Amino acid sequence: MTARDIFFVANEVNELGGVARWQNQIARLLSERGHRVRIIGIAPPEVPMDLGADPPFETRTLYARRPPSPRPLPRLLARADLAGLRLEAERRAVMREAAARLSALFREGRPGAVIIVTQVWAMEWVALADTAGHMVIGMSHESYDYSRQSSRFQRVLTHYAGVDRLLLLTQEDADLWTGEGLDNTGFLPNPLPSEPDTPSPRTEKVVASVGRLSHQKGIDMLLDAWAEVAPRQPGWRLRIHGAGELEEPLKRQCTSLGLDGSVEWAGQTTDVTRALHQASVFVQSSRGEGFPLAILEAMACGVPCAAFDCAPGVREIIRDGEDGLLARPGNASELARVLDRLMGDAELRDAMGERARHSVRRFAPGTVADQWEGLFRFLER
Repeated sequence: MTARDIFFVANEVNELGGVARWQNQIARLLSERGHRVRIIGIAPPEVPMDLGADPPFETRTLYARRPPSPRPLPRLLARADLAGLRLEAERRAVMREAAARLSALFREGRPGAVIIVTQVWAMEWVALADTAGHMVIGMSHESYDYSRQSSRFQRVLTHYAGVDRLLLLTQEDADLWTGEGLDNTGFLPNPLPSEPDTPSPRTEKVVASVGRLSHQKGIDMLLDAWAEVAPRQPGWRLRIHGAGELEEPLKRQCTSLGLDGSVEWAGQTTDVTRALHQASVFVQSSRGEGFPLAILEAMACGVPCAAFDCAPGVREIIRDGEDGLLARPGNASELARVLDRLMGDAELRDAMGERARHSVRRFAPGTVADQWEGLFRFLER
């Protein structure tokens, strides 16, 4: 495989969350194969993630602080808002300057270089830059349906229409975007973040949740489900790993539901594998996902999963009834029922956990890295 220059362009280099974790892992995998990798962030992170000591790639951030959001020109013109128009003109001029710095970095790339734009906000700067004939791959790390509920949907249609490949996480999502008129779609799954040597012993009466305490992750619905299942399964604890903007409201909800005796708030963890080895069941209650890393990690640890079937990526990873259990999206009572099945049946937990540990190996890091290099060769033709 020919060594390439590979540029990742993201909203941030190391914002705490799934996209940065994925980006860090893929950048390392490709660096280990001899490629020269650089990660360029538009803005500094609000909550930084540790990239580890001496990462094998360069990093650069274009802005010292997050740039302001655009002001709607039709509204400014309708109001004859001269001050607003001046601020918007200044914002665009600064944006063009940042794009020029991006162009200079791209010009350092050798023939065959690849630009991977991991988030659509970052694509707004790449679109202004000179990509110098390099391949451009745009990405969306969320499901089509979840994207459709946000402003990102229209921006994907606008900014990714002309890239060499719009890369989604599943075939189902790629087909849905193709139905919107984008004929440049493809898909690649996320790789396993880790491959533990030993599985969880599944001896602790602990259900683990790992994720940011945000609206998307649906911890409010998880607490509603736990209120139903906890009385039927005495001695079990729900251990919630994570931090975020909804921590205090969620803790108040927990108290109001009378769950303080069976719910543990474990805070943000930097050792997900250890947290999973101390659990016998994993639960994910998200309203929307892409190809969730936490489910991959739980299955790699041999921990059976109960999750809302909220995205194609979830049902791509979990084979319902074989290596985990799915509930209809947003149905807390159904999530409680599938948790009840796993919590109440040790043989089922062990059987599903072992099957999960083996089936998830189809997303092994080396396999996914091979697929990335195959995509580079295909687009170069």
